[in-house]
Amino acid sequence: MSAQREGNSKRENLLKTPEEGDGLSRVRQFSPSHSRRLGMTRRQRDRRDFTEDENPEEKARRHKELELKPLYKELLYTVTHRMGKPSSPEPFTDSQLHQFIKEALTMTEAEHCSLVEKVQNTEPPAYCLMATVKEAKDILGKDVSGFSDPYCLLTILEDEEESRTRRSRSKPCKSVVKDAVSHDKIYQTDIKKQTLNPVWNQTFVLEFEDVAGASFHLEMWDKDEEISLTQKLEEFKTNFNSLRRMIKEAKKEKGTDDFLGKVVLKLQDLHCTEDNWYNLEPRTETYPDRGQCHLNLKFIHKGRDGTLSAGRDAYINYCGILQQFVHSYISKEQSSAPWKGALCGEAQTLLELYATQNDLSPFLQDLAKWVAYSKLYQSLEVDSSVLFQQLTSIEYHWHQQQLPYQQKQELGDSLHGFLHYGLCLVSKYRDIFPPTPSATPKLHTILRLLVQICKTQAFQKLNPAQFELHDEVSDAIQTGTQEWFVKKKGLHQPMKKELLETVSALSSLIGEVQEDIKHNMDTWNQVFVSAVQVDAFTVIYQMLDSLLAEEVRETLSLMEGQMEQPVAKSLFPVYVSLQAIHKNKAFLQKRGVLELTNFHEGFRDALPYWLKEAFSTTLDRVERAVQVDQLQPLQSGAVPVKHSSSAVDLVACIQPICQLWEQLSWPDPEEAFMLMVKITEDVCKIVVTYCHTLKERVRVLSENSDHGRAINMLCVVVNDLEHLRSVLTRLPTQLNWKGLQERTHHVIGETQFHNTLPSQLQHAQSVLSREIRSALHTLGKKLNTDIETYTRSMATKQRIPSQSIEDAAAPLMRYLEQELHYMNENLVQENFNSLLTPLWNNSLKILYQVATQHSQQEGLMVYCQRLLYTLQCLEQCFHAEGNGLPLKTLHSDEYKTLKAHLTHHSLSSQQLVEKFLERKIWEQNVYSGEKYGAVTLLTSYRRSDQRLRVEVLNAVNLLPMDSNGFSDPYVQLCLEPRHTFPVVEPCCTQIKSCDLNPLFDEVFEFLVSLEQCQAPGACLVVTVLDHDTLRTDDFEGESFLSLKAIPGVAGQRDRAEELTLQPDVTPAQIRLPLMHPKPNEDGILRLLESRRGERETQAFVKKRRQREKQSQEGNQA
Repeated sequence: MSAQREGNSKRENLLKTPEEGDGLSRVRQFSPSHSRRLGMTRRQRDRRDFTEDENPEEKARRHKELELKPLYKELLYTVTHRMGKPSSPEPFTDSQLHQFIKEALTMTEAEHCSLVEKVQNTEPPAYCLMATVKEAKDILGKDVSGFSDPYCLLTILEDEEESRTRRSRSKPCKSVVKDAVSHDKIYQTDIKKQTLNPVWNQTFVLEFEDVAGASFHLEMWDKDEEISLTQKLEEFKTNFNSLRRMIKEAKKEKGTDDFLGKVVLKLQDLHCTEDNWYNLEPRTETYPDRGQCHLNLKFIHKGRDGTLSAGRDAYINYCGILQQFVHSYISKEQSSAPWKGALCGEAQTLLELYATQNDLSPFLQDLAKWVAYSKLYQSLEVDSSVLFQQLTSIEYHWHQQQLPYQQKQELGDSLHGFLHYGLCLVSKYRDIFPPTPSATPKLHTILRLLVQICKTQAFQKLNPAQFELHDEVSDAIQTGTQEWFVKKKGLHQPMKKELLETVSALSSLIGEVQEDIKHNMDTWNQVFVSAVQVDAFTVIYQMLDSLLAEEVRETLSLMEGQMEQPVAKSLFPVYVSLQAIHKNKAFLQKRGVLELTNFHEGFRDALPYWLKEAFSTTLDRVERAVQVDQLQPLQSGAVPVKHSSSAVDLVACIQPICQLWEQLSWPDPEEAFMLMVKITEDVCKIVVTYCHTLKERVRVLSENSDHGRAINMLCVVVNDLEHLRSVLTRLPTQLNWKGLQERTHHVIGETQFHNTLPSQLQHAQSVLSREIRSALHTLGKKLNTDIETYTRSMATKQRIPSQSIEDAAAPLMRYLEQELHYMNENLVQENFNSLLTPLWNNSLKILYQVATQHSQQEGLMVYCQRLLYTLQCLEQCFHAEGNGLPLKTLHSDEYKTLKAHLTHHSLSSQQLVEKFLERKIWEQNVYSGEKYGAVTLLTSYRRSDQRLRVEVLNAVNLLPMDSNGFSDPYVQLCLEPRHTFPVVEPCCTQIKSCDLNPLFDEVFEFLVSLEQCQAPGACLVVTVLDHDTLRTDDFEGESFLSLKAIPGVAGQRDRAEELTLQPDVTPAQIRLPLMHPKPNEDGILRLLESRRGERETQAFVKKRRQREKQSQEGNQA
């Protein structure tokens, strides 16, 4: 065992430079838990190292004498006794190889010459060709059965032997190997019975003197056994096709083997290692296709001088040579890119020659590469593909070949050591693999390497103890996290044990933890999950949660009974950071009990100080913002801002208070509700304070300003208040009242919730609304006064004015256009609309007042016409094509009353009469019942001769007007209005005595044009009267028939119709109920009465008043 440990120690020393001797032991520092867990899988092997107190120069000298020079001699020996062609495409001479060895192993020229001389004085090795006959296929079948019993003869013939054999042969003979050399130099494989595809897998070592002129011979024969005639006849019976073979066998001597083919290869044409299929060549042209034989050929040394490397085995030397070549190549390249396993041609040639001559299997070569490269990976930049490739090769060879015990132990130690190294890196991943695009892939690579190692059969066989990489990585992360936390805690430890410094240190530590959690969540966790399926974020978060909770408890315990404003202020960033960390628990894959769950309870004493600080700071900023505000609109950006700087500052000042609520995220529902009440109350107080401060600022600035400047500042103030009101409207959404109500519904009733928070907000909004209305009232007061002045100036005493309606209204419209344009530019849309509504209503009142208070009837109609035109212009101005007040707001009841009043007073007397008659026609159409009787007419209009034909048929159910209970009725027909039918006289029927249902059957014709019949208000007034001899006739009733309703009147007049004879239209029989007018209810009559200078109008009014006096409606009233 001691010899074995010594060999292992030598091997490990070969794989590191003297400078790495101490460094490697320092890198591999593992945590106790890792040592314990990994120690269960393999026992750490002993390691012999140089003494610690030896100086570097002495170490380098010893390393060169004990390690490099033996390797140097081995390489020189290999070059001196090289055999075969290397696989490198570029051939290298001995001098080139010597030069490379000298540079790679850092030897001087003198040392080189000395070592070359020593190597030349050593015993040469025995040159050998290791030939492995693997198998053959498609060989000839020589037996009667169609198969053969093949075997192979192998030997090496020198030129002299071969020529001597050829001269002694009198005639061509198939057998060469048997006759060429002695039997002790001929090697024979086993005989494979009855097959055409034999498999041998037998290896033979054939010695030779020199490569030049020597050739490798392989002959394949079919073994023939002596059998009886009976057996041959039996075969003949079973296989008739073998007759030819039997005849041939009969001619052949008994017991003579059949030749199957040969392979002849010149040694100087072979590579160091050959593994190919070779065609079996015939002696003659008979059967040229004789199949193929699979051979593996390798040039090896036998009896190499053991003094070259002090008896170390070839594998150890190969490892050392490989290590030196790799270091030499990397140092020459001087590239920042990782090494990808490439070596120069000289190095590859030397490694191939040495491995071949010493018969090192591919498995041992790949093992040596894995051991060397895995160690280089721990000190140099080596591409991961190099290690993956070696692991794959080892896994392949593990199933194909058995390793010696010593190499198995070394492979196990190497895999185990690399796992140790990888887990050490994992535990320190924060420092080694920062969260950058270039570093995190390296962490992913090392984790994949660990996974690949654990998957290999070699690791599972050589480390039989239970090993779960998932658990090991989790433990490494936990250990590394704890060490990282302790280190960060020490870095932020305060110099003095004062409260403020202690809190500041805790805040800095929590900031580091917060950043680390973010990096783990965003970057590192993805690497661990994808590579080893380890939820690193959950592992780290739970560990840091426990460590932080303990630190927070210790710090807060120092502040019991010592809470003051400075201390509370310093605790706020600590709380905010803890809150942010605690919110990250939503990303945990496994939920468990966290120690920071109720961390807010430790900050309850500091909460009032935080609120007070936020309120006082915000209030101070608001007051300072108002003091520097010049109350000018901020004309910045593509869209002009119409409020001043203090409004913007106020919103910015309120924002931190709202952010405070979000930062606190107080988990206790009841306390959270009270906290929201306090925050809302503070915001409302700030808003009210801003209103008062702003009003005072306006007063101060207006003292020495002109009227225009004062109005402009007042507009800005209104805009500021409106902007603030919109901010308050969004406050419930900004503070998420709805979410708070859902959280607190089980402890705070809905009624209590709505009676508390909304009421506070409504109070502040009412203050703002009141101030806005007050300011708008001030702005509108002057406008109303000017509007009234302009409106009264439109009055005139002249019946025919000298100024047109448009010219009379122009001053008012110019004034309004100018003022409203100014207001629109200086007020935000909400306030401008708020100003327009009262201004419109006041304008209606002014127009109505001046219209009703006009005492001069002489110019009233003209004045009302001007006012009506003004009303129409105002409507268009205030509506502004849909950009101002909506029509629904404009068309109020006051508007409709005013418009009707002005419309009537603007009409001429004739137009009023027409309006009166049109209303009577409408009353006639909607009148139902025959309370006063009815009259029946048969009417038509003949356009050809412009004659209106009216036939009075009868009257029914008339009222008894005489004392005898009857009446003496007659019907009067009159066309109205008189200005339309000035020459048409009224017509009357005959009087029917003592009859309440008289039958008249009288026809009347009126000569009137179609234009007259279609004129506005044109109608036939049918009056039924009771004839009295001694007094005025009594009024039975009246009806109004629109001439447009008579057949022949309706429709447009056609010129072609006048030129052609049209058939007369069919008369229409119409039954008209009689009506009685209601006295003193018609405004048109009262308006007509006021126009006393018009004789025709007064006659019409007199007649209508007479009918009202005779009306039964008046008597009933």
